[in-house]
Amino acid sequence: MTPTEPRADVKPKPDVSPPDPTSTEPTSAQSRADRFVRDLAALKIPDPAAARAGLWLRLGGTLMVLGLVLALSAYLVSHNTQNPLDQRDGLALGLGGIAASVVGGALFLRYSLTGFLRFWMARQSYDLAVLADRLCAASSERDPHHDRTSTDAAPR
Repeated sequence: MTPTEPRADVKPKPDVSPPDPTSTEPTSAQSRADRFVRDLAALKIPDPAAARAGLWLRLGGTLMVLGLVLALSAYLVSHNTQNPLDQRDGLALGLGGIAASVVGGALFLRYSLTGFLRFWMARQSYDLAVLADRLCAASSERDPHHDRTSTDAAPR
């Protein structure tokens, strides 16, 4: 038996294709939410609750808070001593805390807005596709003989 020959003990499966997930025709059992979830899956948009994005979001929030605490404690250290060496150490720690807060704020803002904007854009593209389907259906009802695949200019 060669690798290209079918096995005699395995029966071939009937040729029944599953329903097309990209079809836009609504069925009675199919709700708008189900179609939206299927369209999102077809767009291959990652889940915003993924572990890595959540980790960066929490890291950004933590850096913001810890940076502020570090800057505040460095301020207190630099103002409660007369030793110039300790004051300079406090200034360096304060600048590090402020830098950590800025980086944390940027991380937090980036990952919190990404999740929101990703689904906003997916929703916009879905609504535009529905609008385009409605417009095409309405214009085909008015002029069924007009060829919409042509790139020629419209007659005047």
